[in-house]
Amino acid sequence: MPITYREGKATQAAARLLQLAGGKLNHMKLIKLLYLADRKALLQFGRPITFDWYVSMAHGPVLSFTLDKINDSPPPDGTSYWHRFISERQDHQVTLLGPSPRDQLSPAEEQVLDAVWREFGTMNQWELRDYSHSLPEWRDPKGSSLPIQISDILLGEGFSEDEAREVLDTLNAEEFAARLSDA
Repeated sequence: MPITYREGKATQAAARLLQLAGGKLNHMKLIKLLYLADRKALLQFGRPITFDWYVSMAHGPVLSFTLDKINDSPPPDGTSYWHRFISERQDHQVTLLGPSPRDQLSPAEEQVLDAVWREFGTMNQWELRDYSHSLPEWRDPKGSSLPIQISDILLGEGFSEDEAREVLDTLNAEEFAARLSDA
């Protein structure tokens, strides 16, 4: 069962990283930091922060729906939670528009974001791109994009098949329960 993207969590995670950066970041740097945070949360807790779909692109792995938010203009009806707090991309930069709520991030997720910033925040977008090419789940898409499965990340980091299946089963059960409660 595919997991459902959580725009609110992705927005608040991006806002936290932007705040740590002083309010502005190169868009590629932001998407790489968000990917690394999602990945770190997955490896530590068995669940990502954003529940985004991962893809390998020429500049490394990215969060697919979040990249779309960065690259899209805000809809005229104001329905984009992302664009209430994060600017349109201009000259490869995105800016925090104002204080963002923090109600959708757990303290553990905030700690992961802070740890990713401490470890990778001094790197520029090109250094992050090069680093992301070293991750075991990244494959050169040769001008296109290739999906990255959660199991690719887990197995690439040494999880056994059984451990990876257990993480996926738990995520699927959580997704199923969320859909039942929404019905």
